[in-house]
Amino acid sequence: MTRNDGVVLYWRPLCTYCMKLRFGLLFTRLRYSRRFTRVNIWKDPDAAAFVRSVADGNETVPTATVGGRPMVNPSLRQLLDAARQYSE
Repeated sequence: MTRNDGVVLYWRPLCTYCMKLRFGLLFTRLRYSRRFTRVNIWKDPDAAAFVRSVADGNETVPTATVGGRPMVNPSLRQLLDAARQYSE
């Protein structure tokens, strides 16, 4: 469950770090981009397996991929900077 282009945010319900990141994204252009996808790892076993593969066997969320490059528990600034660099 990875995509080589765009931004994919892996999250799960009740994760306060996910909620904080998603709330921060509400006020950015990235949130409204067609290249931005959110994936609930509790509903997608392949996504959960991917997160474990990049997070040392843990289901650490939020995890994101930007252009296929994984980022485990990124801050809003880190995610936006990576997305900006990818789009250039």
